[in-house]
Amino acid sequence: QVQLVESGGGLVQAGGSLRLSCAASGGTFSSLHKGWFRQAPGKEREFVAVIAWNTGSTFYADSVKGRFTISRDNAKNTVYLSMSSLKPEDTAVYYCAAGRTTDWRASAGWNYWGQGTQVSVSS
Repeated sequence: QVQLVESGGGLVQAGGSLRLSCAASGGTFSSLHKGWFRQAPGKEREFVAVIAWNTGSTFYADSVKGRFTISRDNAKNTVYLSMSSLKPEDTAVYYCAAGRTTDWRASAGWNYWGQGTQVSVSS
């Protein structure tokens, strides 16, 4: 079993930056795809970004492309989400996920989830 713990959320003004971290323990985190999702109040959980375990390729939701960057540090069993040019519509609980799914945009296919960290962007 893999346990995931997110950190780094907070309140930031529009245009600001934050970096989220997701630390993993247990299991074989390095051989799992790693993703970030978010869920705003009253909305479904949505895909944000993924980094493939084998190639390191990254993919992003159109809404965050060019502003967010997903990265990993296999030695530290940690995945990061660097967010810049934040907008009020980025406000959500952000979740880290890990798994073997190839349907990355579908939250149902991911095996492991963190507890989430709140990101709030004020206008």
